[in-house]
Amino acid sequence: MPESPRSTRTDEPPRTLVGGVEVDVPNNIPAIRAALDPKRRTEFDKAINAAGVDQIHAVMRHWMLEAVPDPEADAILARLARDEAERRGTA
Repeated sequence: MPESPRSTRTDEPPRTLVGGVEVDVPNNIPAIRAALDPKRRTEFDKAINAAGVDQIHAVMRHWMLEAVPDPEADAILARLARDEAERRGTA
């Protein structure tokens, strides 16, 4: 039975903008692992191997976004962390 046009799949990875440039987002375990900083791969392996069927999609989404470096987003998160530390008086 032929697939309907809406369900046609491509092998192309999802894409996002980083600094105004369109980049591929890794979307399978080997691609995510390869895109991560080598220091993060062990943590990724542990998280993926510990994820149950109800958690695997959330775990994959978390790591696929981490695998795409975004300096602008990193700067925002760092600023928010500093602001929160100052608010709590732990800075």
